[in-house]
Amino acid sequence: MQTLSPNDSQIKFPLKITPIKLKRLGHVAICVQDIPASVLFYQNLGMELAWQDQDWAYLKAGNDGLALLGPDYAQAGAHFGFVFSDRAEMQAHHQRLSSEQVKTGAIHEHRDGTASFYSKDPDGNTFEFLYEPTP
Repeated sequence: MQTLSPNDSQIKFPLKITPIKLKRLGHVAICVQDIPASVLFYQNLGMELAWQDQDWAYLKAGNDGLALLGPDYAQAGAHFGFVFSDRAEMQAHHQRLSSEQVKTGAIHEHRDGTASFYSKDPDGNTFEFLYEPTP
């Protein structure tokens, strides 16, 4: 399986890949300097805290999410994520993209119970396909 670092900018894409039917652009991840201060700021804007750790937090506004990545967060940089409630669907997209020569990172488990893989678009923007179990 190919490995993909969030900072890997040498990605070559095929000219055409089979279209994917995506259901939802579910979250945006941004880099922040102070997790607790940023959590408080976004809570004051009306977002609800879903998960917080020392190096990252996740807030929601309805079905949409905002990931706050602290300075010590090493798993990924700023990115946007497409959300799937069916893990098999996310895994099938991973397999299909890989088979069409789109460089994808390995599927990995997150400490909050989700799983995902990362890739980059032709301009180097990082995106994530994220399995998020329904509560």
